[in-house]
Amino acid sequence: MPSFQSDALVFFGATGDLAYKQIFPSIQGLIRDEGLDVPIIGVAKSGWSLDQLKARAKDSLEHHGGIDEKAFRKMTELLRYVDGDYANAATFAAVRKELGAAKSPLHYLAIPPSLFGVAAEGLAKSGCAENARVVIEKPFGHDLASARDLNHILRQYFPEESIFRIDHYLGKEPVQNILYTRFANPVFEPIWNRTYVRSIQITMAENFGVQDRGRFYDEAGTIRDVVQNHMLQVLANLTMDPPTGEDHEATRDQKASLLKAVRPLTPASVVRGQYNGYKSVMGVAAGSTTETFVAVKLFIDTWRWADVPVYIRAGKELPVTATEVIVEFKRPPRETFGEIVPGTSSHMRMRVSPDITIALGVRVKLPGERMIGNDVELMLQRQAGADEPPYQRLLGDAMRGIGDLFARQDLIDAQWRIVEPVLGNVTPLYTYERGTWGPEEANQLIGTDGPWINPQVSDAKH
Repeated sequence: MPSFQSDALVFFGATGDLAYKQIFPSIQGLIRDEGLDVPIIGVAKSGWSLDQLKARAKDSLEHHGGIDEKAFRKMTELLRYVDGDYANAATFAAVRKELGAAKSPLHYLAIPPSLFGVAAEGLAKSGCAENARVVIEKPFGHDLASARDLNHILRQYFPEESIFRIDHYLGKEPVQNILYTRFANPVFEPIWNRTYVRSIQITMAENFGVQDRGRFYDEAGTIRDVVQNHMLQVLANLTMDPPTGEDHEATRDQKASLLKAVRPLTPASVVRGQYNGYKSVMGVAAGSTTETFVAVKLFIDTWRWADVPVYIRAGKELPVTATEVIVEFKRPPRETFGEIVPGTSSHMRMRVSPDITIALGVRVKLPGERMIGNDVELMLQRQAGADEPPYQRLLGDAMRGIGDLFARQDLIDAQWRIVEPVLGNVTPLYTYERGTWGPEEANQLIGTDGPWINPQVSDAKH
């Protein structure tokens, strides 16, 4: 399908939380930075007027990044509003009318997944789906079967190349930086394999609980919420082979190939935990067995990564908020200087948040006559504040038809296939105290491949 610029933006769920926190700031950014100048049509069932939507947009920007007067003025000129039920054909007829001369709109479904099919059908029957693109938000299903059902519904009305499954994590600059660092520097790729790598750790820690998301979180849990998508995408960036050729699908092809080679999890390779106090959160079931922490052990069945253990852990109410990757290299076959050296002395550390860090762990000689040393890190660090916001980048890419940073259906299937055997209450659930690194059983899981390397954040709130 040839690439073209979408000539209108329609966003469903215009009065909702996602629009308030992400979409309005992204639209202002696209107007300010890229000169976006197309009809912008908000759709919702709230009984609102256009003036109320404009007021909501202003309030959104005041709380999320600030108002750029020139860009905001342009936004209010472009903004339209359609109020109506998604099950009502008149709603989509009104959208078609507001599109005017636009022939290639982008439809952003910032609505619950249960409404995707209704909205897609309404767009198709009203003529709004012709030569159009559609953006949907995760979760892309609740398991492998529901993900495939969702895809079947969407494919009735839109071809695969016109479906943009948005996972904001893929739009984060530091996540893309993993790929860039690997493939733009010739020093890394020769040692990025089972011959030189002893193990890999990926940690996503949050020092807060589920807050006001109790009901949603209790239906999802950590595996569905962040491991199945965010953490496996980080793993793919970290371990995929280099993209080949000039095909714009080359990167996603390599990610899909990698994820299809990841061995499905087994109950023995998973430790689930739940922090004390979780059951008292509003919306959480009294006898909930939903995990707020998980640690898993993975293997990738390829020549490059055969027998290299990959450990992923993610959780809430941990000591810090940070996401970090540790690639631990094997020690030399013989310790020339007779030292007892810790296994983690030689490593590469990549911090994804809250700052961007690339660090190499090396061993250097201590001053003096004796040939002994200690471990140091050579570190490059910068704050992420100046980066383009993920949603702005992804929304701009979707309007240009660039799908590299979006999830393709075969990637979604591969991710669900990996976690499917351990979904639900099929493994023991251990409790842990807030402010700790999860249950002790996670340390037993990593065993002699450990210890876990805990991210250090200087301004962490305990």
